[in-house]
Amino acid sequence: MSTDPAAGTAAGPRRTACVLIASTRAAAGTYEDECAPLLADWLYAAGFDVALAEVVPDGPAVGQSLRRMLELAPAVLITSGGTGISPTDVTPEQTRPLLDRELPGVMEALRADGRTKTPMAALTRGCAGTAGRTFVVNLPGSPGAVADGLAVLEPIIGHICGQLEGEHGHG
Repeated sequence: MSTDPAAGTAAGPRRTACVLIASTRAAAGTYEDECAPLLADWLYAAGFDVALAEVVPDGPAVGQSLRRMLELAPAVLITSGGTGISPTDVTPEQTRPLLDRELPGVMEALRADGRTKTPMAALTRGCAGTAGRTFVVNLPGSPGAVADGLAVLEPIIGHICGQLEGEHGHG
């Protein structure tokens, strides 16, 4: 394997990813988002180059950004924020219509792992699925929840991407 991270991974060239932060306060500049850098660093280490990262307010801007990102056809699109039960938390509602297929097991795994750390993890309404050849997943908006979610995704994200790219192996 090459030691040059830009050269890709042992499995092939680097994939692309997009990151969407749904936070009205961060979009307004009244709150410093910590999740986007965490996501970008993890993605880079996992063999992805971030093609686009945006911070948008909760609401329709989430759907607009999702559609813009999906036009780039990244391998992965990760959102953070807007998955709770407050009136402005609409990331799942903005995401679900754009999915071709849902992956409920991914969200079950994320919530189950999160519940080992806080009972509040049961309140996340995020969804996961595919849009074309893009894996889309909604993570909560706190850095701790994002880190926990990434730990759950780490062993499966390569397999998910491989399946979406047409690989038929199960290993």
